[in-house]
Amino acid sequence: MNLRDKLRGLLVRLYARRVEGHLDHAQVPKHIGVIMDGNRRWAKAAGSTTVHGHRAGAEKIEEFLGWCSETDVEVVTLWLLSTDNFDRAQEELVPLLGIIEDVVRTLATDGRWRVHHVGTMDLLPSGMQRTLKEAEEATAHIDGILVNVAIGYGGRQEIADAVRSMILDAQDKGVSMEDLAESVDIEMIGRHLYTGAQPDPDLVIRTSGEQRLSGFMLWQTAHSEYYFCDVFWPAFRKVDFLRALRDYAARHRRYGG
Repeated sequence: MNLRDKLRGLLVRLYARRVEGHLDHAQVPKHIGVIMDGNRRWAKAAGSTTVHGHRAGAEKIEEFLGWCSETDVEVVTLWLLSTDNFDRAQEELVPLLGIIEDVVRTLATDGRWRVHHVGTMDLLPSGMQRTLKEAEEATAHIDGILVNVAIGYGGRQEIADAVRSMILDAQDKGVSMEDLAESVDIEMIGRHLYTGAQPDPDLVIRTSGEQRLSGFMLWQTAHSEYYFCDVFWPAFRKVDFLRALRDYAARHRRYGG
């Protein structure tokens, strides 16, 4: 690292401390959703492979969760694999699935996080299904940040699964379709989502400069604030995170009022 890069790094750290020092913890979002975008473009810009980009993105996760724990965030939802990602070429998808499975194991053995899967289990390989179930069971007692790992996740699929769950639940209880139709409301649908009784995201961060949700938590983000960051996910820094929190704190949330 040359002198210029060292000076730039020092200035960024000093700026991050300044932003953090002025951060009002009472205004910190309790639930943050993250669309971790840009692994492949980061790798291409670095002259490296796609797999290396995904590994670098995976390594960023624990660092990010550490920042969240320092600022009193209670729930984090990490979008690791969408339902659309299964259309990718096998030479990319197979290593990616292995990297994601390693992420889940690492989170489960860390001892600080409570892991919860959100997504469609049936789409996932049996080994990953087993890893997710073991991670949830092993961390169920932990009183730390609840980390939702969105794997095989799609917002439309989640709503479809919620409706299916409501119908099957009514069938099990002997409730007629007519009575079910009469009783359906927003709260009922919410209870059958992957996130169940969890609070909705207050803030959604998307990296890489893309400004769209791509189907991320379509139901839950009705009143969420969004922060779009130009930095690719593997290059996301603490100062970028703090800027997102500062931007969020400066907004006046009116929830449609």
